[in-house]
Amino acid sequence: MKDCVFCKIVNKEIPAHIVYEDKDFMAFLDIHPHTPGHVQVIPKKHCRWVWDIENIGDYFKIAQKIALAQRKAFNTDWILSKIVGDEVPHAHIWVFPNSDVKANRTDFEGNTKKIIAALA
Repeated sequence: MKDCVFCKIVNKEIPAHIVYEDKDFMAFLDIHPHTPGHVQVIPKKHCRWVWDIENIGDYFKIAQKIALAQRKAFNTDWILSKIVGDEVPHAHIWVFPNSDVKANRTDFEGNTKKIIAALA
C-alpha cells in the first residue's frame, strides 16, 4: 500500500531497528516505545487486520519467538502483547516487556542488539 508506514519499512524506504525478518514477517522496535524492547510484529504483505492474515499460525509463532527473546534479553517473565490496529492501518502485534524492566526504552541500538542476541 503506497502510503502505509509499515509497508515503507518492509520496503526499506523508512529506516527501522529490525530485530527479526523472514520472507513473510518482520519485527522491529516501536519508535514510541512503552517499555524497553517494545516491538511491532507485522506481516510483510499488506493486510489491514491481524484476523485477515492467511498464515496466522505462523504469524503468532513469530510473535511468540519475539516474546521469548524479550524475556531472555530483558530478564523478565512478564511480556505483554496488544492487538488493536487503529494506530496504523497495517496488521500488527505489539509485544513488549513489562514496565519494571531496568533499561533505557530509547536505546534503540542497544535494545535491538539484546533482542537479536537472545533470538540466536
